[in-house]
Amino acid sequence: MMVILFAFIFIVPVSFIVMALWNNILVPVLHVAVINFWQALGIFALCKILFGGFPGRWGRRYDGHWQKEWGGGMHEKRKEMMEKWQNMTPEERQKFKQEWRSRCRNWKYGERPEPQTGSTSQEEKTM
Repeated sequence: MMVILFAFIFIVPVSFIVMALWNNILVPVLHVAVINFWQALGIFALCKILFGGFPGRWGRRYDGHWQKEWGGGMHEKRKEMMEKWQNMTPEERQKFKQEWRSRCRNWKYGERPEPQTGSTSQEEKTM
């Protein structure tokens, strides 16, 4: 009984809102097809799955822990890295910079630099 009540109170109006927004904004601007209620419901469900999750076991936890799990705690990560940097000796900082320069020197879009461990490449292994 509670599920049916939830559907009528939340899901049905949201689906109508999605349908109205799609038909009144996207159709004239992007010239896409008009959608009906069921298609709007499907778009809403797809967006919830892809971007929002659902409350409960698979969804985000709203007690602040989800930020660390899903990358929302970037401020804490930056702060942690800054503390590590502050505690490094000048020699360690120089070594760190050199390591990252060597990693990023040969980087091109879509390509990874060859590993410098002295291992043979994939082509040499097949020959």
